[in-house]
Amino acid sequence: MIFPPHCKYVGSATTTPYGEQVYFLSRYLVRETTGGMEVLEVEPDPDGTGLMRRVLSTRVLAAGDEVSRYPDRVNVHDRTFLVREAMRSGHRCTVFTGHGEQTTFVLDPDLSEFLRIHVYDITPPRPHLSATLADLERTGLFGDLEVIFEHHVRDICEIDADIYPCHAAGFSRTLDADPVRPGDRVAGCLTARDLVRECCGDGVTVENICPLEVVAEEPFIARCCRSERGGIGYRNGLFGAVVHWGASPRDIAQAVVDVVAAWRGRDGEGSGR
Repeated sequence: MIFPPHCKYVGSATTTPYGEQVYFLSRYLVRETTGGMEVLEVEPDPDGTGLMRRVLSTRVLAAGDEVSRYPDRVNVHDRTFLVREAMRSGHRCTVFTGHGEQTTFVLDPDLSEFLRIHVYDITPPRPHLSATLADLERTGLFGDLEVIFEHHVRDICEIDADIYPCHAAGFSRTLDADPVRPGDRVAGCLTARDLVRECCGDGVTVENICPLEVVAEEPFIARCCRSERGGIGYRNGLFGAVVHWGASPRDIAQAVVDVVAAWRGRDGEGSGR
């Protein structure tokens, strides 16, 4: 796959107001021809001076029916999205236009080298970790990391319980608002178990809903209400990060950055698991 690391390396060559020269940062050119769009790789003169440089060589990467243009404006920094859309296009090469008229392209799209991060969360209410990552991903924040998030979000409505964690999720009986009776089945985490044991004694069953307890793939990022569990490391032999239940978007983003750096640093290369 060829996917320029930044749109600043891609230039438009539909017109040539300055002759056979390219901007000094250009490594690729996209141009319209009578046979359709053409994507070129160019070599500017490294010994040249000034903003515009003489072209030493060109190579056609894709042309004609091999190339398609994506119909909508996109966030050019959301690299995972662009590769996925390029794969759906059915063409070897897809050219994208950014909201600010930037141009980039994906040639021979392939996600196999992107790192898959497994996200563990629960709902309802809103799965804060999973939803925040989706929001951040759309901004292009993780574009340079080249990651794919695999979301594992458990719906706790499917648990046959009498009492659920909190009233914010809309349940009729919740641990934070209603008394627990002997024989009740409670959907809750380690904190809920401690609370029930402390306030209600034995005779109450707790179904563990903590996302961290169901981690089965690595690297991962999971949400947990116990702050002492936070940070990156191994949990049950699997590597990942734990973020607090109410972690800020900045904390969540930093956890992703830290996990990716540590995971790829283990063997010196980017694993595409």
